[in-house]
Amino acid sequence: MTERKITGLPALVEALSPEDRALARRIFDVSATTGRLDPPEAMRAWIESSFGAVENVTDQRIVKVTNLITLEGALFNELRASRPLDTAVSVDLEGEIAATEGDPFCRPETGTPADIFGRVKGEHATTASNIAKYDGFHGVVVFDDHNPLHLTPEKVSDYVNVGLRWAREALKADPEAKYPFLMWNCLWRAGGSIIHGHAQVTATRGMHYPKVERLRRAAAGYGVDHGSDYFDDLYRVHDSLGLGIPLEDARAFASLTPVKEKELVVIGGDPADESLSRAVGTLLERYVRHLGVRAFNVAFYMPPLTKALEDWSGFPVVVHLVDRGDPANHTSDIGAMELYAASVVASDPFRVAEALGDGSLR
Repeated sequence: MTERKITGLPALVEALSPEDRALARRIFDVSATTGRLDPPEAMRAWIESSFGAVENVTDQRIVKVTNLITLEGALFNELRASRPLDTAVSVDLEGEIAATEGDPFCRPETGTPADIFGRVKGEHATTASNIAKYDGFHGVVVFDDHNPLHLTPEKVSDYVNVGLRWAREALKADPEAKYPFLMWNCLWRAGGSIIHGHAQVTATRGMHYPKVERLRRAAAGYGVDHGSDYFDDLYRVHDSLGLGIPLEDARAFASLTPVKEKELVVIGGDPADESLSRAVGTLLERYVRHLGVRAFNVAFYMPPLTKALEDWSGFPVVVHLVDRGDPANHTSDIGAMELYAASVVASDPFRVAEALGDGSLR
């Protein structure tokens, strides 16, 4: 049996059943190439110290995966996981988080502004109005727990519920602000400017944000062209390859076209369904405990809260989770390739799925 690893993906696709193989080829273009180099003798000792053996760098297998429907893509090279990085700074993360206790988010009622419709409160969070807004309606879900890594499925479910209630309040204030977006940037490495645990929620007008709308259009076009549901087929391909992560009330998988390291995708139904947010919380908890993730981004793609001009029928809730790397690392994980070409990814989606799909999530 072919070993399940990302650099063996072409063979894994070929080994699928004829129906699953056709489906995989319909959605993904997969190709492999070899990168070669000729190092001088003077570099051998450094190469062996950094990469184990000279042979590990002279011939490098690289796999390129492109989603033909959405044109998302990633380049995988196992060697990059061991490339030299600037990790000289040692961070006492728990200590650094604790040192910021007492910030304005620790007293949101007096340290943060309220939205024009007031605040939304839950069991583990309360909302504030973002003081420097992305959009006309831009709120903050301020966690009661200062440390954002002290998370549980119950807490995450409440954070999401508070964010959705905020979005409905924004809709009451402006019936045209019907397109909600919920996000969580955990710690500075992931773009969080304040350490205290918090998520953010926006409600926009006119049409959804471009990347959400692009996915809607791609999925709708796929349905017209193939008479099949894009999200069902996307999950089926990942699951048939062994990338599905078992959950009771949602479909989750380690993405073949991750935007960056260890990206997971969760597909659910009603965003207000607590089982979906708890599933996301369970994955985040295991992200932190089992994969050592400390900085991460979460994004909820959701259809509009009321009827829109566009056809959103069949569009589910799509949640993205992605690791943003060690907070102690000074080297950015995002460069020109990620911004303008394709993601360059060191983590193997098959290892991610194995670590999170051992059955304990059932």
